Amino acid sequence: MSRVESVRAEAVEAYRAAHKRALKTYREDTGRGRWPYPQVLDDLLEGRQVAGRIELGTINVPAERIVGTANEGRRAVFSRDFMPLPEMNTEFGAKWTTLCQAHLSDEGIRDPIRCYEYRGDFYVQEGNKRLSVLRFFDAPTISASVMRIVPVFSDDPETRLYYEFLEFYHVSRTYAFRFTKPGRYKKLVAALGFEPNEIWTEDQRRRVLSAYSMFSESAARVKFPDGIGMSDAFLAWISVYSLDDLNNLSPEALLASMHASVTDAEADVTVATESEPAGKPLLLRIYDAMFLPTHLNAAFIHASAPEGSSWVRAHERGRLYAEEQLAGKITTRAYAPGPDADFNALFADAVRDGAQIIFATAPSLIDACRRAAAAYPNVKILNCSAAMPYPGVRTYYSRIYETKFLAGAIAGACSHSDRLGYVASAPIFGVPASINAFALGARLVNPRAVVKLRWSCTESDPLNALIKDEVDVISNQEWFAPETPQPPYGLIRVLGDGTQEPLAATYWNWGAFYEKLLNDLLLGHWEDESANSSAAAINYWWGMQSGVIGVTAAEKLPEGVKAITEILKSAIIGGRLDPFRRVMSDQEGIVRNDGNRWLSPTEILHMDWLSDTVEGSIPAFSELLPMSQNIARLMGVYREQIPPVKDGPIL
Repeated sequence: MSRVESVRAEAVEAYRAAHKRALKTYREDTGRGRWPYPQVLDDLLEGRQVAGRIELGTINVPAERIVGTANEGRRAVFSRDFMPLPEMNTEFGAKWTTLCQAHLSDEGIRDPIRCYEYRGDFYVQEGNKRLSVLRFFDAPTISASVMRIVPVFSDDPETRLYYEFLEFYHVSRTYAFRFTKPGRYKKLVAALGFEPNEIWTEDQRRRVLSAYSMFSESAARVKFPDGIGMSDAFLAWISVYSLDDLNNLSPEALLASMHASVTDAEADVTVATESEPAGKPLLLRIYDAMFLPTHLNAAFIHASAPEGSSWVRAHERGRLYAEEQLAGKITTRAYAPGPDADFNALFADAVRDGAQIIFATAPSLIDACRRAAAAYPNVKILNCSAAMPYPGVRTYYSRIYETKFLAGAIAGACSHSDRLGYVASAPIFGVPASINAFALGARLVNPRAVVKLRWSCTESDPLNALIKDEVDVISNQEWFAPETPQPPYGLIRVLGDGTQEPLAATYWNWGAFYEKLLNDLLLGHWEDESANSSAAAINYWWGMQSGVIGVTAAEKLPEGVKAITEILKSAIIGGRLDPFRRVMSDQEGIVRNDGNRWLSPTEILHMDWLSDTVEGSIPAFSELLPMSQNIARLMGVYREQIPPVKDGPIL
């Protein structure tokens, strides 16, 4: 048999196989009530306005993005996936086979197809049979002369997302990536090390697409959660790893990192507000007694040395307290960075030293936590932050707004001017709730009270700025220990001679948190929470009932004010009082609660508005001091709207 005859025979067999596939797809679609043919662009555009048409020239189009035909034409000769429906002994079959022969020979299919692009999908105007042949042979991309049809801009989520893609295409010139959630094109650009408006060179584009192809080939063996596509998976992975890791990691480690990063892609967050788990049936208690660990090794990784940070010292006191309270049941060890600050190495050291659970005590360590969770799936990883949407890392913080409500009541009762001050840290999750709770607490005892707001993230000395504003009681920075604080920490009253008199202080008691969580872990409640959670990511957000936060009153505080504070405290701990279950409006006059509704933990944690009793505003990201912008990126109430920045060149 000659070469020509061999190619002809192979083309005939290819048509038969393609036709068989077409019939199978057609039957499946009709059996399930789906449209069995390719989509028609004319039908989609009927009655819709377009902003314009742009000639893109000849480009390589992802084959999977070609979903239809420009007009009705001969659409009925193809199944939905562009496989041929006519029998072999038809004119269509003969032409398809001839094209297939060209593809299999040295000649190849060289002429590009012509198509339209609309909202990221492609519709063939000319070259349907060429496309069909190439699709049968699983060509990943198709050469096409493309005309883009741009929809009129609107607030429709799909249209807004497409316009984000247009910005991405302007710099990247590729259709390889496709996201279904806003903001991810910009995040990908930043994660790859590009500036927002930096035009990719041909070499850069080739390297990115080569890496994406390599990633996709390996990740094909990973089962994605619902709603996670290949582009989402790549973004999740590249946010933690570098492109070099595609070659440097062993095949097993690479697969593990992909599985962990994909399952750790952004997810819904369960806010766990209860520190007392429910009791277990007898059989489960017997099972736990047989299989749960009787001793735990816990590691604490800090972002800096304790000597230079009161925050780290507070967590160190908490660690030592938990170790003392659970003597014989746990062993703890602390790790702080050296001059080179290699946090990935600290996690590796902790695991090598036998850590079964690791607490990272700063939000800035979240990326190192995510990488550790992927590398050490049998180690439990927690990060001290709020509302991080990563299933592989649990987070923990506290409902400090409960104590701020009490501080507000004290301030309202002790003020002589009705003008109170509040120094807020940064516009991150939970902070607006604390400001509002303080204002509501003040109004509870003093209907005339007004709160003047300043931010330590925007100015160097907000405390003195408030004093100049002639407020007489100020809520300053929290105290990191239950002991009686000294000014300028906590709630202070400014006397006529400028003396700062302490009234009370809200504080964190991390020892109570670490003791309770580690004890719960020994009792098996970690696994119970995973089984019962409706979302993939869990955030512990405990309040005064747990002992993790509290209020220390100054000795000179009037007895009547102390008594009111204790009554309110008891009511909050007992669940009889919720600071936000009252009539309240924001600064725009919008009623946020009519007084009959309990706000959910998520609503409170994600508050991004201020009460109408507060003078001041939430600062924009551009107003923040550079040292405060990183925390806003991680936990800011508007973090999804902050333009991402590249970490450094990775190409």
